[in-house]
Amino acid sequence: MIHFTRQGYLSAHPGISRPHSAIAEICLIYLISEQVKSIWTVPSLNTQNTPFLEYCFVYWRAHEKRELSGPGRLLALEILKEPYGQIPTKLLFAQAKHMYLGDLDTFHLFSGLHCESFFGIVEAVAGLIELEYYDVNGKEFWGRTPLAWGAYNGNEGVVEVLLGREEVNPDMPDKFGRTPLLHAAECGYEGVIKMVLGREEVNPERADNYGQTPLGKDMREW
Repeated sequence: MIHFTRQGYLSAHPGISRPHSAIAEICLIYLISEQVKSIWTVPSLNTQNTPFLEYCFVYWRAHEKRELSGPGRLLALEILKEPYGQIPTKLLFAQAKHMYLGDLDTFHLFSGLHCESFFGIVEAVAGLIELEYYDVNGKEFWGRTPLAWGAYNGNEGVVEVLLGREEVNPDMPDKFGRTPLLHAAECGYEGVIKMVLGREEVNPERADNYGQTPLGKDMREW
């Protein structure tokens, strides 16, 4: 999603290459500016009054996923290690499927690793894991791990990277007792279901706090 004026400019100048990479880098440079650093931790921050700030928070990852240059990757990894690499959950979940927000507090924050797992940015997830900056089994406010969010959104590349790490617990429940397998089964992600079941620690009959099991969802034939 880019503004119509930028669309028009790019259409008129077909020789320009990698527009998504350019937009992602602009967003990242803006997010690490001193002005943004100074306001990012303000509890009363209202991004509706700062539309470009909101756009950068939410959509730089969409451009990053399409294409990103070497310098852009370095910027992304740097910003994901800092508090301003996080994102308010209501902005984040507005991009999600199957999500009911209810009375969720706007200013719960996700870690960089949770965010990249949510969006399915494989290179960033792999880079953050290699840097050992985050606990790969770390939980956010609902108790979900990066793997749980990758499974919930059907991000097979991220799930594959995380499951490739022995230290990742593939059957860790959140505070509602829901495991990555249950999330994948509920949303009908066949590829993720198969990958998670490939880890012997996973119990397909494990019930959540309400007695629901993955087998009670969409994976009876698996």
